[in-house]
Amino acid sequence: METTRCALDGWIEAIPAPGPHGTVTFDLVVRPPDADSLLDDAPDTIISCTSDSPPITHKLLNATDPGALVRATGTMIQPQTPGENAHLTIEALEILDGLEPKPRAGRYGNYYALFDFDAGTDAVSVFTAGGRWVGLADNVHALTALIDIDQRVNGGDA
Repeated sequence: METTRCALDGWIEAIPAPGPHGTVTFDLVVRPPDADSLLDDAPDTIISCTSDSPPITHKLLNATDPGALVRATGTMIQPQTPGENAHLTIEALEILDGLEPKPRAGRYGNYYALFDFDAGTDAVSVFTAGGRWVGLADNVHALTALIDIDQRVNGGDA
């Protein structure tokens, strides 16, 4: 497995998702430095990224929005199968040009709620702090009911 230390500038494609044990995952859209010389329909490169650094996880979940331009520094692992995304384990993250962040993640005890304001819906994705998917609340007011149900059914595993 080939690894490379690198720093990449790119855009966060979608809302970063919390993972197990305090990690965060997201896709980074990267264009080559000579992008102006490429055809207009040339595909962008998608890099799958993760980090287990608490400050980076906090920054991605609370201070960035999709479309934010960032510089991600870490270790790149090339995919073993052609056509799969390369993977970058991030050790440092710098926001180069962030869009005005919206409050889009909240912690409710051992649960995280992710708000997707750009999707034109009031739905809220809910995960345990351990990264297990709990469900989709219809709106902010339905969060408590969804969390209560999960605690009764699953013991609120975090």
